[in-house]
Amino acid sequence: MPYESGNEHDPHPAEQPATPGYGPARLRRSRHRRRKSALRWIAWGTLGVALVGGGGVAYAWQHLNGNIKGTDVNAALGDDRPSAQRGGAMNILLLGSDSRAGTHGHYGSGVLGARADTAMVLHVDKTHKKASVVSIPRDTLVERPSCTTQHGGGTVPAAHQAMFNSSYSLGGPACTVKTVEEMSGLRMDHYLEVDFKGFQKLIDELGGVDISTRSAIRDPNSGLSLDAGKHRLKGEDALALVRTRHGVGDGSDLGRIQLQQAFVKALIHRADTVDPLGSPAKSYALADTATKSISADSELASADKLLGLAKDLKGISPGRTTMVTMPVTYDAQDAGRVLPLDKASHRVWTALRHDRPVPKTATHGSVADRTDSPVVSGT
Repeated sequence: MPYESGNEHDPHPAEQPATPGYGPARLRRSRHRRRKSALRWIAWGTLGVALVGGGGVAYAWQHLNGNIKGTDVNAALGDDRPSAQRGGAMNILLLGSDSRAGTHGHYGSGVLGARADTAMVLHVDKTHKKASVVSIPRDTLVERPSCTTQHGGGTVPAAHQAMFNSSYSLGGPACTVKTVEEMSGLRMDHYLEVDFKGFQKLIDELGGVDISTRSAIRDPNSGLSLDAGKHRLKGEDALALVRTRHGVGDGSDLGRIQLQQAFVKALIHRADTVDPLGSPAKSYALADTATKSISADSELASADKLLGLAKDLKGISPGRTTMVTMPVTYDAQDAGRVLPLDKASHRVWTALRHDRPVPKTATHGSVADRTDSPVVSGT
């Protein structure tokens, strides 16, 4: 869910392991059940280690814990935040950063630092059986609040009509969380982030993801070249798909978001087909790659917490997940930027705040809602 290719406006072109305690008998019974979320295979992978690890279990668990990078968002933001959701509903900010670290210039040379070029608010309803996902275009001009710098010791000043993804490059994930909270009035209970390198490795470890395209997609900027039809995308091509913007729609960030949303559903379908107990070694490799690939808030940055979250979300299937893009319109002053449609966006965020489905009519006036994705989520 990260990523995107560059554009002429921006030099910085442009997301798990159930809790322990499952006994062997229950694991055997669960082996034949359909996995219900994209996080769940990570959960089973770590549990698979426990089944066969013997004396190595403690080491393996500690190793997975050591993989995960955490940020203390609560300390950075303090108490001046929206109230938490009631009744068990939760909000998780999913970030895809465009860090080129470790890619040897393959995704753009002369690009320093990172930006959160994919942002999705995942709202899990109080039953933890349904979810709504709201994508926030990286090119949205927003009121960016003042933040502390990512490593402390300084302040990022507030800004009028700043690029949404600048909050990450200037203030790190905590500043992005604060920006989203002030835009939406929703408290983010957690955030999860994945970058270029981690995303590609994760898809390769999973064995690829199946998608179908209604029409051919060609984007020399991302390197994607797909004919119409069925495809299994390995890591590099999957990354190219979710980075693509010039080969779809109007060539803006909005078409790329549609590709990302379709890919997320395809990824859930693919994860559902994996039998993590069939190969404990493969399952551990998946869990190891996953935990190396992500960053999280400090309250979530441990293998057991991710296991607990994965277990919590296991009932959410693609059919129970609604995906929309925050309602926006083109900026009359700059065609490469978009502005929030205030009333429509307010309806979207209010629905989530009250733990209700997003009204279909809320996005009808949005330019993000004008074209269909050329990708069908799963084959």
